[in-house]
Amino acid sequence: MKFVDAHIHLSDPEYGQKIGSVIEDAKASNVVAVVSNSMDLKTSVLSLQLAEEYPGLVYAALGIHPWNIGHLSPNEIQDTVGLISQHATSKEGLVAVGEIGLDPQYGKSEELHNLQLLVFDKMLHAAEKSNLPVIIHSRGSQSEILRLLPSYSLKGVLLHWFGGSVELLPQIMDRGYYISEGPTSVYSDKTREIIRQVAINNFLTETDGPVRFSGPFKGRMTTPSFILPVVRAVAELKEMRETEVADQILQNFRQLFRVDVT
Repeated sequence: MKFVDAHIHLSDPEYGQKIGSVIEDAKASNVVAVVSNSMDLKTSVLSLQLAEEYPGLVYAALGIHPWNIGHLSPNEIQDTVGLISQHATSKEGLVAVGEIGLDPQYGKSEELHNLQLLVFDKMLHAAEKSNLPVIIHSRGSQSEILRLLPSYSLKGVLLHWFGGSVELLPQIMDRGYYISEGPTSVYSDKTREIIRQVAINNFLTETDGPVRFSGPFKGRMTTPSFILPVVRAVAELKEMRETEVADQILQNFRQLFRVDVT
């Protein structure tokens, strides 16, 4: 079986000097593709560097995370948009705009919420112009984001670590969007119910490392090897063979990110 990690933060400082071991962990675990999601301009640049250093395994998603809205440097939005535009034409490992989105936890004032909306809009327009899919952070804002997205002409949408109401899933699937889930698939009742109800054709696996997890993952550094137990959990919940699940997720990854992963 071959596995994919559609959402990990390889450019996060917590991985730092451990990148080599994380890459080896991916290879040893048959994880054939990982998307390094960015959080700001600095991590966007590093994600591109990692994609260049590990071609065919690491792919880059560039963008500004909503938790960084309150401390942007003067030209950070413009420079990040420029970076996306520059590398979208060269196709040097850039496969998506992300991680972008909205989060009320980081936008408690009206000013911060409006700034989140502004940055989200800039990132979505950058994705439009660059013909790239988007990877979206939607905690506490799933309904608002679903209202906004039809205003843009997007090549694809991934709602990562989707934690919204299962009642939103039919709308998500009807639009051809994807959701991804990670290690909480093994132990969270809410995540497991979402997996039961989402079509496997609209599903991807992720780790969201370096975020730490509970259950059997407690006390361990999050690495791509966590994908295998996620696939096993999905297979159990959907009453499918593990190979079927892994193969369909690989196909979904290829379709969303338009990369020929083998």
